[in-house]
Amino acid sequence: MQLYVEQGFVEFILAGGYKIRLLEEFAATLPSEWAVEVVDTGEDTNTGGRVARCADLVGETFFVTYGDGLGNVDLQTLLRFHQRHGRLATLTTVPLPSQYGTIDVAGDGRVVEFKEKPKLLDHLINAGFFVFSREVFEGWPGEDLERDVLPALGHKGQLFAYRHGGFWKSMDTYKDALDLSALCADGPGPWLDLPASRGLPR
Repeated sequence: MQLYVEQGFVEFILAGGYKIRLLEEFAATLPSEWAVEVVDTGEDTNTGGRVARCADLVGETFFVTYGDGLGNVDLQTLLRFHQRHGRLATLTTVPLPSQYGTIDVAGDGRVVEFKEKPKLLDHLINAGFFVFSREVFEGWPGEDLERDVLPALGHKGQLFAYRHGGFWKSMDTYKDALDLSALCADGPGPWLDLPASRGLPR
């Protein structure tokens, strides 16, 4: 949420369900100048269903994020990219980060180079930062964002990909949480490392 605020976006809808009371307690601690609404979208609702249940609360163009990935995504540029292509949806992609070190091997079997957990530049993954136009709800095709909604939009030519080349890391495991916590132990994390031209006054 701080990433969005740093770039001038202060209106939030938190689509809750499981342990929603904890989410409401968290929202109550946020700065008063942020407009935050917690919506109970159902305990067992899938990602696409949660977005659809907030349809009456969003504007003509709106961001969506899972909240389990952190990156210094230029949200203003992402929004402009979405507006330029004029389709219903934009997702942000990043190169696949390998969890293993890789080895470059020459044709004769000689080991040339070791690379420690490189980014696989020819494989892109969904970074979890989206922009949608409100008209997307006119044919919302399912309950699962990644399995139903995004593939259907792509099949119709209504989904574009914005490439992010900066910092990005998911928080899928306890180890990920420890790694990200260590990155911000002595100050703001690298996901808030925004060039001066991108950050907006608070």
